[in-house]
Amino acid sequence: MSCEPILRVRDLVKRFGGFRALDGVDLDLNPGEVVGLVGPNGSGKTTLINVVSGIYRADAGSIRLGEREIGKLPPHRVAALGLNRTFQVPKPFRSLTVRQNLEVAWRHRRRPGPGVREALEFVDLASLAEREAGTLNTAQQKLLDLGRALVAAPQVLLVDELGAGLGPSELELVADRLRRVAEAGTALLVVEHLMGFLGRLTRRVVVLNAGAQIFAGDLAAAAADRQVVEVFLGEGH
Repeated sequence: MSCEPILRVRDLVKRFGGFRALDGVDLDLNPGEVVGLVGPNGSGKTTLINVVSGIYRADAGSIRLGEREIGKLPPHRVAALGLNRTFQVPKPFRSLTVRQNLEVAWRHRRRPGPGVREALEFVDLASLAEREAGTLNTAQQKLLDLGRALVAAPQVLLVDELGAGLGPSELELVADRLRRVAEAGTALLVVEHLMGFLGRLTRRVVVLNAGAQIFAGDLAAAAADRQVVEVFLGEGH
């Protein structure tokens, strides 16, 4: 694994009116590394994903992908440079088939990577390739979202609560696929509430609360950190 971060986030601030959704967040992500991003609801996790991926524009701070500043680029430019994401609520092209959804991403990518058929097999959707995406259940749509992100050949993949709503066998499939993606050299930032699922992927986490970064380090150390425990469970625990 390279010691040089592929993603560097420094002093990131995002405001919505007078509310600071992100308040000076720092983050490094190395090639092939998985980092968990955790925190209570409303702590800024998805906002961070949206800012880094270009959906929102930061009010202050910097975002570097490799040596390039990407903080002012629109999402399609960010994706073309090698940073992609999944969504907490999948957003497929519902009237297109599963295969066609992946073909859209494949045709617009700018880096070499897996073919459509290979990606379909990787996310276990090859047998549903000709189904309309709108007919898939939630778990299948999440796998489609992952496949569509992977076929774009990202250097960095932002994963927003992919495990939510999945059953045990589906969680194991997704955990296995994400581990294999990281082993192939892609850096993963994984937003997740399911600590057991996250523990299958990484031991390093960043914890947010009210937009501020309150912890960065080992997952087990986070569970023993007084401030982290108070944020999740309330004072007195």
